[in-house]
Amino acid sequence: MKTSPDPYHAGVRLWQDRFDSRRLADRLAEKLSRRELTPEDRAFIERLPCFFLATADADGQPDVSYKGGAPGEFVHAVDATTLAFPAYDGNGMFRTLGNLEVNPKVGLLFIDFESPQRLRVLGRASAAIDDPLLPRWPEAQAVVRVAVELAFPNCPRYIHRVQRIETSPYVPAAGCNTPEPAWKSFPIFSDVLPRRGR
Repeated sequence: MKTSPDPYHAGVRLWQDRFDSRRLADRLAEKLSRRELTPEDRAFIERLPCFFLATADADGQPDVSYKGGAPGEFVHAVDATTLAFPAYDGNGMFRTLGNLEVNPKVGLLFIDFESPQRLRVLGRASAAIDDPLLPRWPEAQAVVRVAVELAFPNCPRYIHRVQRIETSPYVPAAGCNTPEPAWKSFPIFSDVLPRRGR
């Protein structure tokens, strides 16, 4: 997190000055940016079924991932400065968790597509396979905790309205047998699946 009072670096300022938005950007940062999640932020985050997570490797190569889970049970706001969510079984690449091992900086984008609203969260994250919250999420392989450093809402005007029709049948739930995705049965992958998926 920056220690200087200026929340924008030189590249951002270049574009703000190019389009005369420096004053507006400063006012937005002054009035809307926060270092702790408000009760409204926490409620918003906790009711959503998904978000987008940006990570980067040690060289700064970015990666972005869609994360989804059970609505109202997915991301947990532990307190005003900590978020936690499960790392579920995926494609076995572990790009997100691998990046967190070498670069803890993350960006999270929470969007409500039905009543356009969005919130950005910047912070530092770590993953653990022995986190005390692990039992909260059936079949979670690890828990990711994010130490919130900055949160701010964004203008929702370009968010397309999308209606959620159903929750993915692949989201783990207590007392249910979660199906395996069809691609894991393809012959080109069958001999290299982790023991659990064979």
